[in-house]
This record gives sequence, structure tokens and C-alpha cells, in this order.
Amino acid sequence: MKFLDQARIFVRSGDGGAGVVSFRREKFIEFGGPDGGDGGKGGDVVITCVEGLNTLIDYRFQQHFKGKTGTHGMGKNRAGAKGADAVLRVPAGTQVFEEDGETLIADLVNIGESVRVARGGNGGFGNAHFKTSTNQAPRRANAGQAGEERVLWLRLKLIADAGLVGLPNAGKSTFLAAVSAAKPKIADYPFTTLHPNLGVVGFDDREFVLADIPGLIEGAHLGAGLGDRFLGHVERCRVILHLVDASGEHAGKAWRTVRGELEAYGDVLADMPEIVALTKVDSVDAATLKQQSDRLRRVCGHTPIKLSAVTGLHMRETLASLLKIIDQAKAETVQEATPAESWSP
Repeated sequence: MKFLDQARIFVRSGDGGAGVVSFRREKFIEFGGPDGGDGGKGGDVVITCVEGLNTLIDYRFQQHFKGKTGTHGMGKNRAGAKGADAVLRVPAGTQVFEEDGETLIADLVNIGESVRVARGGNGGFGNAHFKTSTNQAPRRANAGQAGEERVLWLRLKLIADAGLVGLPNAGKSTFLAAVSAAKPKIADYPFTTLHPNLGVVGFDDREFVLADIPGLIEGAHLGAGLGDRFLGHVERCRVILHLVDASGEHAGKAWRTVRGELEAYGDVLADMPEIVALTKVDSVDAATLKQQSDRLRRVCGHTPIKLSAVTGLHMRETLASLLKIIDQAKAETVQEATPAESWSP
């Protein structure tokens, strides 16, 4: 299934049903009076967050959505039925923007959250509504109110506990495949990963979600390579695992390149907890490994973890470090959400 994290859609709510002009006609009742019912309300356009989706691919071939028109009123004071709503189902983490792409309407993070983006038009009044003491046989009714229409942008930011970042071919997909049941494409050339991948990692009867983000190169925040488009998926993570290839030219420069792009993207990623690891250590000799480790330590400020997804070296230790930071971040979130108890003498 193709990954799609952005979609432009057109929505229009349903028109309200028209009221009706009608009079009561029965045998032996000479002046039955007006009995025209009101029209039904038009259907709304609602975006709701549902389980089981992880991409916006449903909106690749269908971009127009319209609520149903309300039913017209009828005689005998029968009001029209409300038009059916147009319900758009999106995965958790979807943001809804105005046509300008910058004005945020809603951020749907939790399953079951909904937002009404276009309100259906009100139904028109039937002639029974206009009956007064001085006008007991009104011959007027209202047409239904027109629905709203607008253009919206849907943007998906994957909800993961930890995110993998690094230069292309740094071993991110290999690491994800080794610790989860995900099956990302793995090859020995740069930009093998063209879209984010998610995997559920099981560790000591615990689980957390890990996201593999396509590789960054220098100038990504200016549009180079795949650009910084996919960095938005890291925003919701609680920790970053920064992988640096031990078989590359210079581990320190590689770390600086990616770190510079994270900081250029914004404070959200620049301030996020980071674990630095040197990957593919099984593919280099001891002298090269020491040289690369020293280079990386000098720029990042601490000794990096030495990883090998092939041999399993230090994989469990890395997962334990990730889970520890994730638990700390969750605890801080719960603490911030809990209101402080008020004290009174």
C-alpha cells in the first residue's frame, strides 16, 4: 500500500430542505388552515479519527465530499428528514488545515476524536410557521439554506514513541526490521526508504512504536534530497535514535549534518532527547571503529552506543535506553495533565 501523508480535499455540506406551502383539506372542515412542514437540515461534513488506518491513501483518488441535502417539508405538518452527514475517516495524528495550508483547524490525535468542518444548511420554514392572528392563511415558505463549501489540507504526522534519524543508508531500516515485525525495503544504496515506516517493538513484556524516517542530507530543510517533509513525523516522538554509519567517511561530520537539519527544522526537534549510536560496527576493523567512535564522541559530547543489527550487538541495551526515556516522558506528560491540588487553611 502506498504511503500518503498529505492530501488536498474539497468539502461541501448539504443544503437545507425547503419548507412547503400546504393547507389542511378535510371533509366538513371549511377552513383547515396552513399545515406545511419545515425542511430538514442539510448533512454536515465531519472528519473523525478511527483505528486501523496509518495513511491518507483513501484521499488520493477521491477529493470531493458532500453532505446530503435535507428532505423537503410536506403537508400535515410533516418536517423533512435531516440529510446524511459526509464522514471522512482519517488515521490518528492527522491535522486539518485551511486552504492556505497554515491555519490549523484541528489536530486529531486520539481515536474517536471528530471535528465538523462544514455545517449543513438549515431547513426552510413551511407556511405553518408564518401563521399569525392577522395572517391565518400564509402562502409563503422558505427555501433551505445553502451549505458551506471549503478547500482543506489533511496532513498526517505519525504517532510513534521513538524515531530513527540519520543519513541515507545509515542502517535505520535494518534496525527497524531487526527489532520489530516491520518489513521495510533494505538495500545497499542511499534513499532506499522513500516513506516513513512504523514498527511495534516488543521488549521485556513492554511495547512501543518506532518510526523509520527517510534519510536526510545537507540542505534538506531547503528541499535538497527528499527535503524535510518527513521530519514532521518525528515531532510527536518522545525520543530520537540518531544512527551514524561506522563505515562512512567521517562519523562526526555525518552527525553534524543531520543535527543541523533537525535544528533548522525548529525547536521541537532540536530540544528532543537524543540517543546516538554507531551502526554497522561489524563491517569495520577495530582501528577504524575506534577512530569513528572518537570522532562521534567529540561532536556529540558522549560516547556513542556501538550497534550491529546483524550480530545483535548492544541491541537490547539500546531498546532499554529508548524505553527508559519514553517512560520518563510519559510520566512528565501525566504530571503536567494532572491539576495541582488546591490548599486551604
